[in-house]
Amino acid sequence: MFLFLGLCGHKMKHSVAGILGTLGMGVTMTLAYITAFTYFFSGNPEFITAEGTRLQSVLFNWEWLAFTDKLSIHLGFLLDPISALLLVVITTISFMVHLYSNGYMRDHHGVWETGFQRFYAFLSLFSFSMLGLVVATNIFQMYIFWELVGASSYLLIGFYYTKPSAVSASKKAFIVTRFADLGFLIGILILSYYTGTFDFANFTSTGVEGMTNAYQISSATAQSVLKTFAENPVPVFMGGSVLTWALVLIFMGGMGKSAMMPLHIWLPDAMEGPTPVSALIHAATMVVAGVYLVARLFPLYLMEETALDIITVVGALTAFYAAMVACCQVDIKRVLAFSTISQIAFMMVSLGVARPEFHHAVGYMASMFHLFTHAMFKALLFLCAGALIHAIGSNDYTAMHGLRKHMPITHITFLVGCLAIAGIIPFAGFFSKDEILTAVFGHSTFWYIWMSAVAGLTAFYMFRLYYLIFWWKEHKVPEGHHAPHDQPWTMTLPLVILALISCVAGFVPMGNLVTWNGQPMFESVNFFTNISELNWSVAAVSLAVAIVAIVIATVMYRKENPLPAKMKNLFPRLWTWCFHRFYWDELYQFITHKIIFGLVSKPIAWFDRHIIDGSMDGMAWVTNRVSYAIRGLQSGSIQFYVWIYLVGALLLGGITAICLI
Repeated sequence: MFLFLGLCGHKMKHSVAGILGTLGMGVTMTLAYITAFTYFFSGNPEFITAEGTRLQSVLFNWEWLAFTDKLSIHLGFLLDPISALLLVVITTISFMVHLYSNGYMRDHHGVWETGFQRFYAFLSLFSFSMLGLVVATNIFQMYIFWELVGASSYLLIGFYYTKPSAVSASKKAFIVTRFADLGFLIGILILSYYTGTFDFANFTSTGVEGMTNAYQISSATAQSVLKTFAENPVPVFMGGSVLTWALVLIFMGGMGKSAMMPLHIWLPDAMEGPTPVSALIHAATMVVAGVYLVARLFPLYLMEETALDIITVVGALTAFYAAMVACCQVDIKRVLAFSTISQIAFMMVSLGVARPEFHHAVGYMASMFHLFTHAMFKALLFLCAGALIHAIGSNDYTAMHGLRKHMPITHITFLVGCLAIAGIIPFAGFFSKDEILTAVFGHSTFWYIWMSAVAGLTAFYMFRLYYLIFWWKEHKVPEGHHAPHDQPWTMTLPLVILALISCVAGFVPMGNLVTWNGQPMFESVNFFTNISELNWSVAAVSLAVAIVAIVIATVMYRKENPLPAKMKNLFPRLWTWCFHRFYWDELYQFITHKIIFGLVSKPIAWFDRHIIDGSMDGMAWVTNRVSYAIRGLQSGSIQFYVWIYLVGALLLGGITAICLI
């Protein structure tokens, strides 16, 4: 569809391009649902054993490049619990975005955005790239599609290429993630050098003994692998094993794509793209790629718990930082952007604390569960934000007060999204978030308290945003402007569908579908399994924290009052730092412009111009002067040539006579 719309889209009507793009994505979604349903529920022995263990299945795997007899790159299709889950997530959100964009990408007078066909071509390329990434059979195939995702995001973020801020944001996203992907590539090369393979299922082949398939490894196996490394350690560099360095470098790629500190600065600025692009990037595709990467290589990370500890610390710090910043933003898309950073960090922490010895690595399942539920309610929130922006013409919440009466459908669906992300029972976020907190609680009391505080901040800033948009005070329609209203059905239907999914997605028995070793966690499954299996001591505390945070937000923001101003004046420096995102952008500007460009690049440029270029220019100058001095020797005058010949002959004869005497 990307090639078709890219090559032929400009020759067709805008509506035809939108319909074709949406239908194409609808067909892809249908195929993905059939594939996932067949994998999870068909009982096919190729996918599930008699004991209920879910297996990896390589549906096809074509050799593309062969370096040695053992080391080659294949292009294939790997079906397992996490890839099947991501097929559903990606295609669902992408289809909703395709449908929604048919209404969003034209104004109230029905005038289509310039480059509409190009926009749908880029959406198709983005979806194709993510689907190729999640079904990759080997890490190099994943890297190829990983880079395609980066290129697609660059095209979508910079869609408004006549707008300088959009161009800057697209370049920022591309450059930051390229630095991260360099680490990813180095990690891949180190890992493949010591294992002799790129394939996920063949890390046991040669090299690092003990690497094994995610759906064959067990706690005992993991311990024996650690013992193997203790007895026969792989090479060590700067105090860490080569395997540790490889996994940390690979995680660096995940940090870039998933916007973990300090590589998070590109994501808030990515809001310059159309709002449906924000929903696609933040909900189901680009930012979850880092989480998926760690989950895919989880057996390897189990062998190097140092790498898992690094993931935990980075995720926890990022989650708290992003939640603090979200509390002080005025642009509704930036609030949701920092919320995404915080929630993705939640998933990273969950993977970081996952250990086989604690309830069959509940953190692994919880991370994938939250990836699934978060995709639904975050896409809902972004698409609601797009409906608001489409109606008001501004991203600033100060222009949106009191919209609940004008936009009732958007109001209700946005409230559902807020309840889900805040973790209020029975909405989806309650179940997945509390599974993460349960995993963290089993690992570390300190990190449990830390992440519970982040969960409280999440509930606070989301309901702060909700009240400032839909309550606070009555919305005044500017003179000469139309009153805001709910958007056409192409924009409203995705909101309703995603809101319904956000209400029931928490009841999906993820513990029996997606686990670290493919083995079911529950003995029996029904609609209330997740409720009965919850750790209610953790869930009760989490629910209480969320309710208290919502009550505080209600008191401060439901009606116009001086409390927010008083709070700002009480902690002016903290508010300023949060509003300015702790000056990370300014820090990067200082490092790049003052240090790298000023102290490093300028001296190198001077040396290049004056020493390197000067040496070459000096040689050219000398050659030029000598050429001018002797150019008379080639005057073209026969008389001159004869005269030179005679003089030379006489000199030669004289020298010869002297030598003979």
